[in-house]
Amino acid sequence: MKTWVPTEKDKTEKWWIVDATDKTVGRLATELANTLRGKNKPQFTPNTDMGDFVVVINSDKVKFTGNKWDQKKYYTRSRFFGSLREFTAKELKEKDSTEIIVKSVRGMLPKNKLSNQIISKLKVYPGAEHPHASQKPEALNA
Repeated sequence: MKTWVPTEKDKTEKWWIVDATDKTVGRLATELANTLRGKNKPQFTPNTDMGDFVVVINSDKVKFTGNKWDQKKYYTRSRFFGSLREFTAKELKEKDSTEIIVKSVRGMLPKNKLSNQIISKLKVYPGAEHPHASQKPEALNA
């Protein structure tokens, strides 16, 4: 019996669309991360990018449980001393609501060389309009 290892020609990429209206951020992010990695496919291989493209619409209508809008903090920094900045989830939503979903999905991906390639397949839009209609995305039940 031989071990089958998928190659680039075995890769089949689909496009999925998810409406984030009234979805909890953490539960949405786990479904998106699994789809982006390809864990929902039978030919999943951890060291190969076998995932699909995911388009998320209405990211400004996503919700948190509890008081996370005021208590959850996001941090950014540059290489310089004293450059640490902190935002609450409410401030980040007002500034750019797509970053909340991108940061939560990025945190659920493995920390390796594939993560940048995988996160580039995630397309997030604050409203219902998106430029990916020609790819004919199917609805993902996330």
